[in-house]
Order: sequence, then structure tokens, then C-alpha cells
Amino acid sequence: MNSIAFYLLLLLLLMSVTTPPSTSATTIGVTYTTPPPSLPTSAALSPDRIAAKVVSMKIPAVRLLDSNPSMIRAFAYTNVSLFLSVPNPLVPLLASNRSLAMRWCYRHVLPFYPRARISIISVGNDVVSYSPDVSPFLLRAMQNVHLSLADLRIYRISVSTTFSFFNVVPTAFPPSSAQFQEPTGEVIIRPILQFLERTNSSFLINLFPYNVYRSISSIPVGFALFEEGPFNFRDDLTTGVRYRNLFDMMVDAVISSMAVMGHENLPVIVAETGWPSSGIDAGEVDATLLYSEMFLKALFAHLRSGGGTPLRKEGVAEVYVFELVEKEDATKQGVRNWGLLHRNLTSKYSFEFSGGGGGKGRRFVEVLVGFFVEVVMLCLLI
Repeated sequence: MNSIAFYLLLLLLLMSVTTPPSTSATTIGVTYTTPPPSLPTSAALSPDRIAAKVVSMKIPAVRLLDSNPSMIRAFAYTNVSLFLSVPNPLVPLLASNRSLAMRWCYRHVLPFYPRARISIISVGNDVVSYSPDVSPFLLRAMQNVHLSLADLRIYRISVSTTFSFFNVVPTAFPPSSAQFQEPTGEVIIRPILQFLERTNSSFLINLFPYNVYRSISSIPVGFALFEEGPFNFRDDLTTGVRYRNLFDMMVDAVISSMAVMGHENLPVIVAETGWPSSGIDAGEVDATLLYSEMFLKALFAHLRSGGGTPLRKEGVAEVYVFELVEKEDATKQGVRNWGLLHRNLTSKYSFEFSGGGGGKGRRFVEVLVGFFVEVVMLCLLI
């Protein structure tokens, strides 16, 4: 019995040493917009085909920017989490008429939930920038959608809205001094933060390091691409924090901006991010396939490490890469191309979306533990 106890103890010690610690690695998803029926690729990119491709790529979450009901239906029983969006033009209508909010939920949620794993609804997307006249209607529209879901006895779908970093956080550095642009912050964002706090929802932000890198000439491209280097860092002298990449710096600027308004603990979801593989003109020399691949590979590795950011160790809850499939006119001059896949659904990059570090190490641990289990079982039989 002493030898058996020894082997059992040895097995437990081995598992405690070799099993990697639990981390709160971020969920990484993609965005997708259904192409208009007038485009020749719309028939080829059927909802079922897109859903099958997402499943085959092992993508756990998709943001449907147009919330096409056929696409929502295609993801039923796939275990892929869905992030739906209410188009900006509908925001004033849903705000002024509760029955219209209920009708939207009847059309986009009730027929599919919970067979389709709808997790969050964004009422509007960057309304402050694209439809500033709609901004005053945001909170009421969000409330009406939230109440409509409750009337349908659906309580696990959170309701929020999406802002753009570039339009609501005027200064990314230093993060400790960041705050929301006024008067938008006080008039629009503060009451929305209060709503998110009451309803246990998340703050949604479109966050593109590429845009900030282009707007600030002093930022080296390596800092935006997560590269290690002698100049690829920025020190926040107020907090004493050293930032090694632009993504973390922008996320912490958002967290600091929320903290100014007393809501620093709200979960943050990056609703869109990415790096273009082509630019709108010859001046965008950094919008290349090489840099796009470097950014995405480094971003995935960073998020999967579970290290979070200096101001939030658990990091952001979810990140959505913009976008799954390049647009129909992406190859035309004057259009930025962000797609992960070509229009024929072949990959543009050499890495796999589902790939991650540590696979070989985990396999070695599994084999080693299996060997010791066999040893222990043999001892029991002797």
C-alpha cells in the first residue's frame, strides 16, 4: 500500500506541476455581413455555407453586423455564439415605439433562441460618428429592446451599443489620463454606462490600432504590431506602467475613461479590430498583407496568453476580428481590404485561426500522465 500511495502522490504532484494554470483567455470571434442579393457572390456565400466554414475554422463567436435572420438560423445547433446588431436607421424607431422593438425581437431573436446561441445585441454601431442626430435615441432604444426581451422571458441576452475608439477617446496616451470626448461623454455615454451596470452588460468598442498608428507619427509600426524592440514601448509616467503594444494601451485608455465616470469594472468587448491588407491609396504603405498577418498572429497569441492588460489582468471578454470575408469590391482601387478569407472562402493567411501555442506541450503532458496512470493501475493489480 505504501508503494501505491507513493505512485498516487507522484501522479498528483506531476499533474499540479505540468498542468498549465487556468487563465481567462479572451474569446476571439469574427464579424460578418451578408452580401447584397445583387452581388454575384451572394448566392455562393449562402448562410449554410458561411456557418459551415465558421465551424470548420473553429471560430467560437460571430458578430452579424446586419443580423440577417437566415444567417442566424444557419448557426442554430452549431454552438457558435452570436452577437447581433440593430442597424443605425432603426434606432430612433425602436426608441419611440416599444412595439417596434418587440417586433424586432420577434423577427431576429424569438424564432431562433436558444437553438442559436445569441449572447448580445448591439443597438446601433458607432452611432456617434455616423449618425450623430440618432445619438439621443440610443439609450431609450436599448431600454426598449431590453424590456422586450424580458417580456419574452429571455434574460441571458445582454443589450448594449457599440462606440468607436477613434471617435469617443480623443487621447490614447497616457492611458491613465484618458477620458471620453465631451459633450458626448457626459450626455450620451454616462447614462449608457449606468444602464450597462444595472443590466450586467458590457461596454462595446471598435478598436483599430492601425487608425491610431496612422494618426500619430511618433508611434513606431512595431509597437502597433506587438513586436519586441528597443523602441517598441511607451511608459505611462503617472502609473509607472510600461506598455509593450498599442492594443493594450488603447484598451486601458477605454478602461480609464470608464473609471472617470465610476464604471471601471464593466466588462469590455472589442466589437471590431484588425489590420487592412490593402489601403485606399498608395500612401497607405503599411496596409499590406504581411503587416496584416503579423498583427493578427500576434494579437491572437497575446489574447490567448490570458495575460490581459496592465489595468485589467483578466483582459477584454471578447474580441471580434473585422472581417470574415473580404467584400465584393475589395480588390478595386480606393477600398480597404480587411477580410480573413477570399470571396471563394480560401484563406488569405498562412496561419490557422484556431491555432494556438502550447499544443505540443499539452500533448506531452497527456502522454506522461497517461503513463503514470498505467503504472499506478499495474501496482494495484500486483
